[in-house]
Amino acid sequence: MTKLIYRFFLLVSLLYQTSLQAHEFWIAPVTEPLVAGSQVGLSLLVGEYFAGDLVGFSAPQTASLGRYTAAGRQDLSSFLSSTQVAVLQLPLQSAGTHLVVFDSQPNAITLSADSFHAYLHDEGLDFIKTKREAAGTKAEPGRERYRRYVKTLLQVAKPAGASSKSNADSKKPDMTHATVVGQRLELVPLQNPLSLSPGASLGVKVLFESKPLAGALLKAWHKRSGQTVMVRAITGVDGIVKFDLPYAGPWMISVVHMVPVTGVPDIDWDSFWGSLTFVVPPGGKL
Repeated sequence: MTKLIYRFFLLVSLLYQTSLQAHEFWIAPVTEPLVAGSQVGLSLLVGEYFAGDLVGFSAPQTASLGRYTAAGRQDLSSFLSSTQVAVLQLPLQSAGTHLVVFDSQPNAITLSADSFHAYLHDEGLDFIKTKREAAGTKAEPGRERYRRYVKTLLQVAKPAGASSKSNADSKKPDMTHATVVGQRLELVPLQNPLSLSPGASLGVKVLFESKPLAGALLKAWHKRSGQTVMVRAITGVDGIVKFDLPYAGPWMISVVHMVPVTGVPDIDWDSFWGSLTFVVPPGGKL
């Protein structure tokens, strides 16, 4: 490997690590119509206020990548390589709802005490600040290991002229959107947002280690006329919140959870970042 190529890959790696230190992390919601037999390009983004920079997909930074449809789960790890790909091209073999799920490898970061506490407050994690105060460590840097748990929903139409299913099959609802995939921190929509009308209510359940997570702060993000709309809600004891989504177009739901770590050098906290992206269609159906 020449020095120039080595420096290029080193720079890409450093940019990846630096970008992961920003806030939300998501798969860009796909707004164009999708048809079975074609393909879709997926992009990972990282940033704040539902505006982000491309990160890219790569095998070293991926713990798991899969797709769920009515037919079951497909492992997508074979689409990854050791180098980063800005846009991941996936074939769309079947019509219906597709759920793409990405889990990242862990990364570490150390923040100053002030920065760490400000971030905890922004993400509804003030109970961690309380723990630090009780332990007498509130003035120490926040040493954190974080992981990303990402989902996006896609609606794929049948090709023009394709034959219809039998009456029995057509009456069976496609519940792919509500699939519980087993992410350590998981967002599960209780309705299919791809079939909602603007202004409809969407229930979202948060699971941590397969159990409902109470008291978690969820944020619903939308970009409209160059401005960011953000709606906040707190989960109940059942781990559920409801959002009224007033506008058609791309949305992201995000959540963060944190737990203490013991016995790991230079790490005091594990954080888990979840996101779900989708598009609410103008007429209530894609």
